Amino acid sequence: MNQNAAPSHDPNGTLSYEQAGVNYDLIDPLKVTAQRAAAATAGHLAAHGFTEVAASRGESAYVVDVGPFYLASIVECLGTKTLVADEMARLTGRSFYDGIAQDTIAMAINDLITVGATPLVVQAYWAAGGSDWFGDNQRAQALVAGWKRACEVCSVAWGGGETPALAGIVEEGRIDLAASCTGLINPKERLSVGDQLGAGDAIILLESSGIHANGLSLARKLVERLPQGYLTEIAPGLTYGEALLAPTVLYSPVTEALWKAGVAPRYCANITGHGWRKLLRHPSELTYRIHTVPPVTPVLKFIQEQAKQDDREAYSTLNMGAGFAIFVKAEDAERTVEIARAQGIAAWHAGTVEAGPKRLLIEPLGIEFGNDDLQLR
Repeated sequence: MNQNAAPSHDPNGTLSYEQAGVNYDLIDPLKVTAQRAAAATAGHLAAHGFTEVAASRGESAYVVDVGPFYLASIVECLGTKTLVADEMARLTGRSFYDGIAQDTIAMAINDLITVGATPLVVQAYWAAGGSDWFGDNQRAQALVAGWKRACEVCSVAWGGGETPALAGIVEEGRIDLAASCTGLINPKERLSVGDQLGAGDAIILLESSGIHANGLSLARKLVERLPQGYLTEIAPGLTYGEALLAPTVLYSPVTEALWKAGVAPRYCANITGHGWRKLLRHPSELTYRIHTVPPVTPVLKFIQEQAKQDDREAYSTLNMGAGFAIFVKAEDAERTVEIARAQGIAAWHAGTVEAGPKRLLIEPLGIEFGNDDLQLR
């Protein structure tokens, strides 16, 4: 975090993610402890004739070797983006839950595909603060329609789900959304856990549609500084609330198209929490040198300006216009960009992997992140 951040009592000073209520220094140690406990259970797979892919521990999805192919799985929670949708519904009378559905599925699928998996089945977890939530037909039907449409985009089956009413746990009038996803890595050559990642590889960045579903605690806290709140215009005809609710990009059409074209990613990173620090996710000692920075999505530029964050703080928290990173052989770089663009997603050959200490150098901005800036294992 920005060590020069203004005190949290200054209503016009720097607003950091920690001041908005999210402190990864408290969350990440629990993740590491849980991973170590979970790893101790891997031996149970042997009773079924299976083994885990140990290198998937600490990655965005867990992989099991079931013989003829690999099985990958993931569960992800949407977070607090529903609170923005609820407030915008109150202010405008519109339901934004079709987009919220896509956000939730994207959280799971965009993680699953990082290991080379083809999404197969999605399950839904919709936990409401009471049965009345489901009685709002417009909102409920928008959630169903958006969920189904996102499944169609990703060519994935919606298997089922759970819709508990959790009064006393979930606040009345609210809903907690999550999705799990199972996928296949078939043929096994599609496995992408970074074992082939090395110096000389190219870094391809895919555009984001906005904040996606990470950093919403900061974005919501920022509303307190805006005289018109969520209805503040950040561009002609576009309010802050509408911009925040742009659905998260679904990246599986790109990874599927790459495989069909014969391009095999060496590694992938979903740029979510921790911002661009996620480019340091792989445990290898490598240097990631960025020479081209994609344009910053307008809503993220607005958040950075209004929160008075310097570039280092912003890029350590938000996706800043790049929602997904694909590492490929240098000779595949331009083809990867072309394939992504053919799927309607802008892409940039943004940098190169080099031998050297583990660090991320965003040269156009003069930013450096090191190994100590991301501790997820």
